[in-house]
Amino acid sequence: MSTESSTTYRARVAAARFFIACASIAAACAHAQPVPPAPKAASFDPVVVTAARGPQAIEDLLADLTVIGRDEIARSGADGLAKLLSRHHGIEIVQNGGPGSTSGVFIRGANRGQTVVLLDGIRLESSTTGAASLEAIPLDQIERIEILRGPASALYGADAIGGVIQVFTRRGGDTLAANASAGYGTHSTAKGSAGVSGSAGALRYSLQAGAQRSDGFNALVDTANWSYDPDRDGFRAENVSASVGFDWAKEQSLGARYFRNRLNAQFDAGDAYDDRTVTIVEAWQVDSRNRLAANWRSSLVVGRSVDDSTTTIAFGSSPFRTEDTQFTWQNDLTLPAGELSAGYVRREERVDEDVSFPVTARDTDSVFGIYRLVSGPYALQGNLRYDHSSQFGSRTTGTLAAGWRFAPGWRLTASGGTAYKVPTFNDLYFPGFSNPDLEPETARNFEGSVSWNGTLGEARVGASATGWHNRVSDLIVFQCDANFVCAPQNVARATLEGVTFAGDLAWRDTTVRGSINLQDPVDDETGNLLPRRARTYGALSLLQRAGPATLGFELVAASKRYDDAANTREMAGYAIVNLTAEWTPGHGVTLFVRADNVFDRDYELAAGYATGGAQVFGGVRWAM
Repeated sequence: MSTESSTTYRARVAAARFFIACASIAAACAHAQPVPPAPKAASFDPVVVTAARGPQAIEDLLADLTVIGRDEIARSGADGLAKLLSRHHGIEIVQNGGPGSTSGVFIRGANRGQTVVLLDGIRLESSTTGAASLEAIPLDQIERIEILRGPASALYGADAIGGVIQVFTRRGGDTLAANASAGYGTHSTAKGSAGVSGSAGALRYSLQAGAQRSDGFNALVDTANWSYDPDRDGFRAENVSASVGFDWAKEQSLGARYFRNRLNAQFDAGDAYDDRTVTIVEAWQVDSRNRLAANWRSSLVVGRSVDDSTTTIAFGSSPFRTEDTQFTWQNDLTLPAGELSAGYVRREERVDEDVSFPVTARDTDSVFGIYRLVSGPYALQGNLRYDHSSQFGSRTTGTLAAGWRFAPGWRLTASGGTAYKVPTFNDLYFPGFSNPDLEPETARNFEGSVSWNGTLGEARVGASATGWHNRVSDLIVFQCDANFVCAPQNVARATLEGVTFAGDLAWRDTTVRGSINLQDPVDDETGNLLPRRARTYGALSLLQRAGPATLGFELVAASKRYDDAANTREMAGYAIVNLTAEWTPGHGVTLFVRADNVFDRDYELAAGYATGGAQVFGGVRWAM
């Protein structure tokens, strides 16, 4: 990266910050009187839970949060969770091949392991790799997704430097409902699912099951790589989820949930063997949710997630199993002025592997408090959390955010917060490539936004600009000394800063959504871009309804990236176009087709790995 290009880009980021600051000052000068809150945005559900660990109206949010509902998930036709997330602002993805291959997300430039992934409130994370297996969460099992951007350790503890992705599985409603889907496409990709949900008196239930498989394509195309194998890298997966709830009295309930997915995916590690990884992701929980008084709600949740992975290559098999048991007691109080949530969390991590780690367990005890106040056009939220780890001692993190509706439809928000990430068991203890003296990574973030939601004629319009500056210290980087002894070290600092412009428009039967992200995620010592992150990326989508038919257009683009920290292995920028079509003849039946990368662009999300070229997938959905 040249000095000139770096300077130019930093100037663009500075200009974006200046725009937000000017908007704030102008608003303060022009509008000093309280005004009524803006109307709700039509494109979102009215209540979310991730930004405050409990129900919160969308219009009261002080965080940068996106909701992806069931309709959007089904209509997207995306081949996996990572691809679906990448259509939304602030998110880049990395994937070592096609569906079923290892995938991860970068939220606002943060590393893959600096994002917490929750499934119905339970952490999904391998304690050895430090990241969740996103490829093992099938879209047919998902009811909705909430994406929280920005540091959230004060809410969810370690690892939430970039943000939080919470996935909610399907669950029972008041009436009997059933669904089924089946489809087939390029690379002999096939999938199907079916489910039923409903209630019987005070009992609510849901059951969903599915399977998918693909012959895949040759994922690793770099013939100079020792792992190269010209075969196809396919996968197969089977999944099931179930939930049951019992309302034994008014506002008193008991519940249980279970999720399991088994993913058998091929990959390349030389041409001598059929290399593959079998990953089983499981999660279960039982809960009691009770109203103890008119202003007091209490919840008790006990759950566990399991990431059980076995990789088999020519030299043998490597099994790794991690268990993450979580106990949460939370109390929510409605006060004369505002709302207060307080709770206790215990987390127990256990590792079972065949390479003899000297330490295979760690526990963390946490207490937290969240205060929220909405008063006229003003809003305030403060989060504070204390964590005590059996490995790393005590950490305290906090976030303070404020918002002001300074004119009809207009809003300003500002926040500051801290976060941290603990080293993985691989970082600490993997034989020959570890460092037991590692300390947690830490981060300090500041951000601000200006947004407008309103109408222009018959059109419903929303627009926002959000700027952030996140300073990460003690980054864990793999380094080799003069004797070629390699181990992870706390040596790096990084600055993640940028601005996102996002907007959406709904007019009659037309919906448009778009975003552009301008960022500068750099290593402070070298000035280099962090690997696999672009300075500019964005997405544009258009949905047009015409009677029983719906047509969709997507454009996803990113500037050049580098696959290595030295910024010597460049991955070219790309722009790909996807098309979707649906037809609903009636009786709950929908026929659909999706064409990905219709112009067959050659691009990479990880250097040396293919993305499959032009692909088509079609099928039928039914819902009752």
